Amino acid sequence: MVELVSVAAVSENGVIGDDGELPWPSIPADKRQYRDRVAGETVILGRKTFESMLDDLPGAAQIVVSRSRSSVDTDTAHAVAGVEEAVAVAESLGAETAYVLGGGAIYELFQPHLDRMVLSRVHGEYDGDTRYPEWNTDEWTLSDSTEHDRFTLETWVRVGES
Repeated sequence: MVELVSVAAVSENGVIGDDGELPWPSIPADKRQYRDRVAGETVILGRKTFESMLDDLPGAAQIVVSRSRSSVDTDTAHAVAGVEEAVAVAESLGAETAYVLGGGAIYELFQPHLDRMVLSRVHGEYDGDTRYPEWNTDEWTLSDSTEHDRFTLETWVRVGES
């Protein structure tokens, strides 16, 4: 079974985006750890997020959740309709882990299925139109927390997962 891991940068008030952009000034250390984490891996993302990253696609294979299958025209990308199909494609690619990269609706869709969350908790509150979904803290354990300049990197593991 593929491990599903959500990766997101989230402000203190839960905001992750504003009109398709990050609402805070660039944090190079966070971008670096994010890129290093997903490099060579299978990633799952929504069509808008995929299209916003076309010039510099993350991961070795992209699974694009979209209602419009014709929207994906890249050799490494696979269009799927939902969670089950995304997991099936990740398994067919031999992935042990698939990283869920957003946007907001995709995080919401995958939240009940996640095994882990790796969250860059950006210091400060920001205005934005997209939020990371709330989760029941009784179902999750904070397994690691590392302080960085302007963000704290947290790893959350679903209770009952190894």
